Amino acid sequence: MKPLKIIYISFLCLFSTLCFSQSTVQDKADTKFLFDENLLLQHIKTLSSDAFEGRRTGMEGAIKAEKYIVNQFKLHNVLPLGKDFEQTFSFTSEGKKYNGTNVLGFIKGSLYPEKYIVISAHYDHEGIKKGKIYNGADDNASGISALFSFTEYFKSNPPKHSVILAAFDAEELGLKGSEYYVNNTIIPLKQIMVNLNMDMISRSDKNELFAVGTVYNKTLETVVSGHEYSKKIKFLKGHDEGNWKENWTEASDHASFHNKNIPFLYFGVDDHKDYHEPTDDYENIQPEFYIEAVKVIISVFEKIDVIQL
Repeated sequence: MKPLKIIYISFLCLFSTLCFSQSTVQDKADTKFLFDENLLLQHIKTLSSDAFEGRRTGMEGAIKAEKYIVNQFKLHNVLPLGKDFEQTFSFTSEGKKYNGTNVLGFIKGSLYPEKYIVISAHYDHEGIKKGKIYNGADDNASGISALFSFTEYFKSNPPKHSVILAAFDAEELGLKGSEYYVNNTIIPLKQIMVNLNMDMISRSDKNELFAVGTVYNKTLETVVSGHEYSKKIKFLKGHDEGNWKENWTEASDHASFHNKNIPFLYFGVDDHKDYHEPTDDYENIQPEFYIEAVKVIISVFEKIDVIQL
């Protein structure tokens, strides 16, 4: 019996070691670094501060925001898409001429360098009206700050597809920045496989984050529906077909890609009482919801990136 006992004890030790190792690996997977959560909150707080004067297209606050974005891209080793990060354009809205600037960064894919995923958010907002600053924390300092979280993520998780990080200007004036981009991109449109657009992702009265656009693309529908992305917030698809009271297909910069037959996912929330009001301030975002929303969006990107689009 003694040899059997020794064998049995040895087996238990081996089994325990394997279980511990498996648990350790799982723990490491569960705690994989995505981005600095405190830094995410610091970015949205900064960009929605009075110092940026509501980031109105063509105004000093928007120019300051544009420089802030460029500096963050450089800090995280993001390359310019062209010769420079800035893509300038002009347009007229309601009889007034505006000068806008898109900020475009580039990260080369490790497996599919000739196929591109555009991750976008607009940085402009309403500016100053009747002496009140419309800081646009949720709309859309939240999306721009999430772009910076993506740059952090990519430093330790290089993408398989090439990625264009697009900070669009003049969304509030009719999607002018993204419209100019898709009509003047140096990357052939046929090589842009999908657009992931973030606009208003930092708060929700119903704890709901929506993915819009799955109705137009079966692959994206499978990506969104085929996984549980969060236990903390409700991640839903919708707002892109007739069953919904509000159709968000044309609601933000993803519409410019949709109009060029490029698949898209738009991540956003329902309107809230501070939408396009001077009260859309940092103090009114929901930090826990926001952090979880960014984690969900990065997880969706991960699922898309492993597919040969």
